[in-house]
Amino acid sequence: MAFQEKRAWLMAVVSIGAYAAYVVVVVGRSGPEGLSGTPYVAALLWSIGAAIAANVVLQIPLAMTAPQDAGAKDQRDREINRFGEYVGQSFLVIGGVGALVLSMVEAEHFWIANAVYLAFVLSAVLGSVAKIAAYRWGFQPW
Repeated sequence: MAFQEKRAWLMAVVSIGAYAAYVVVVVGRSGPEGLSGTPYVAALLWSIGAAIAANVVLQIPLAMTAPQDAGAKDQRDREINRFGEYVGQSFLVIGGVGALVLSMVEAEHFWIANAVYLAFVLSAVLGSVAKIAAYRWGFQPW
């Protein structure tokens, strides 16, 4: 397995885990006023911070397992990375449009913030899935 593919797996797993933990905390805190009245800001910030920290910390032992491959990227790795980033960025655009629509209909901050966070998570996960698929089943540059 290529080192960059391992990094993509790590990003996908960490992103899914952090978002799942966030959802569990927020849903667990919800009361009779519903989800939109739930305090979410601290959980959201902790979730994002923990995901970033976990990704950085877990890449260290990953790089130590194959130090000669850690910094190496060939043309194929760069093209796969670009392809995955394009796939991921499309979900950022969708999330941005969704947040814009939510703000125009004057939705509560909870829903706007969660739409943006979900867009970031989908961007990371689906971008990683696109990279993994390209490594596993081949990649045909456009």
